[in-house]
Amino acid sequence: MTGERNPATGNRTQPAKTSGAPLQLAVATLGFLVNFWAWALLGPLGPGIKERLGLSFAAQSLLVAVPVVVGSLGRIPVGALTDRYGARLVFPLVSVATIVPVLTLTVVNSYAALILTGFFLGIGGTAFAVGVPHVSGWYPPARRGFAIGLFGVGMGGTAIANFTTVRLADAYGDQAPFLLVAAILAGYAVLAFLLLRDAPGRTRPTGSPWRRLADVGRLTVTWQLCFLYAVGFGGFVAFSVYLPAYLGTTYELSAADGALRTAGFVVLAVAARPLGGWLSDRLHPVPVLVWCFALVAALAVVQAFEPSLMPVATVALLGMAILLGAASGAVFALVGKVAPPEQVGAVTGLVGAAGGLGGFVPPLVMGWVFGAQGSYSIGLMLLSDVALAAAVFTAVRMGGLARRSGRQPVTA
Repeated sequence: MTGERNPATGNRTQPAKTSGAPLQLAVATLGFLVNFWAWALLGPLGPGIKERLGLSFAAQSLLVAVPVVVGSLGRIPVGALTDRYGARLVFPLVSVATIVPVLTLTVVNSYAALILTGFFLGIGGTAFAVGVPHVSGWYPPARRGFAIGLFGVGMGGTAIANFTTVRLADAYGDQAPFLLVAAILAGYAVLAFLLLRDAPGRTRPTGSPWRRLADVGRLTVTWQLCFLYAVGFGGFVAFSVYLPAYLGTTYELSAADGALRTAGFVVLAVAARPLGGWLSDRLHPVPVLVWCFALVAALAVVQAFEPSLMPVATVALLGMAILLGAASGAVFALVGKVAPPEQVGAVTGLVGAAGGLGGFVPPLVMGWVFGAQGSYSIGLMLLSDVALAAAVFTAVRMGGLARRSGRQPVTA
């Protein structure tokens, strides 16, 4: 049996058998979605909490940011633990651990207690680092990009949180969304333990997870992937966080209209993620990333001139949603090709953390630039510069991966 040669190690990877793979993909994606739903619960409630507790805008932002930052950083150890113990154990543990802060939200009232609860709510955000290595192990390299892209649809759990949390609280009481999500998390933990299985032929690494993280940190390709995901997924996160404020200030849209248009942005980006994986399987992730980042740079320049909302700005913003979503899928298709098979979880943890954290720098920059200049144009031009740098970096420094890893599917 032959497989693709891994350019990071020089070793030949073994293709995974795919019998039962669709079920494993479906269960992992459901877990990603449910845990991300829990992870994003505080976001929609932020304005109401701000008004009830008399918080400043900065205090409200910190409250919403804490679970996101913890969820991003927490992916690093959780990814390493998944390499060691497998998703069948780690996915239920993450889900059960997330139940505790979700239920705590039904009783806490003070700002300090909410911050502490939000810290532990961040555990739900680590589910991403459990699912990627699990799905990667069940699919051969020729199909891995699309499979991981489909798994990425689970980040739509954040959209579910935004659409349902306030409505459930208004209709059935303040505790209703938390009790519902806690019950769903408990049900999923049982389902995952019963249905998730290690991929055939999977070998579990031995030794300390921290030592494996240190080993992964010494791989140049790990930090290259971190940079690319910080631009791709980080750009998506930044827009999803800051777009309502941008649309309200620049185009004088109401809060409801801005939220609806932001939801459209998120849905398109989520839907485009499998597209990026599928194109990566057909063409290789490197050219997909080059085109995605280059086109994002061009559209950001267009948007920097504040064109009319219809149709130019709408096309530019939704176009960037599709491209950033596709780029996020392509990055993890590249992880599946270049990361050592026994270290995919650890690499995923570091790369996922970079993407999550990368989403919080642009909003800070945009806010600072607008405060100093009264315009978002400079911030959008900086986005264009970063995206163009990512395109050039991918083409020049990572272009050899397309030749070394090959484009042929794995054959038995």
